[in-house]
Amino acid sequence: MAKKKVFVSFDYDNDKHYKFLLEAWDAHPDFDFKFSDLSSKEINSWKIPTVKGALTKKINSATYTVVLVGKEANKKHEDSEEIGYKNWLNFEVAKSKDNKNKLVAVKLDKGNESPEEVLGAGAKWAMSFNRDAIVKALNEA
Repeated sequence: MAKKKVFVSFDYDNDKHYKFLLEAWDAHPDFDFKFSDLSSKEINSWKIPTVKGALTKKINSATYTVVLVGKEANKKHEDSEEIGYKNWLNFEVAKSKDNKNKLVAVKLDKGNESPEEVLGAGAKWAMSFNRDAIVKALNEA
């Protein structure tokens, strides 16, 4: 069975260690999801159009988007006007919806504010960061 392609949307500065845990789970043969990432910090450009293009290409190659909802997930980015959304997570969720990716939101803490673009988007939720909850949400998406 082919692995499902999953784009991971997350706050690189604050939540990258969660992304690394997802990659470690992905290495396990019983985990049938292929996580893919190209966060805005890992693209070799600070030009917003270049970053948008690279992210959109990665999102469009996935069928699922997992949004890691950390403490800064809905914080306004200094370049929000040029991004066209409050921040990069909201941009990534909007592009994922445009691509009809199945959405899964993972609350890293139940008090974290969700990105505006996730709300009302039909996302499946994992209310904590644990393997079983995330796999269940992915399977139900």
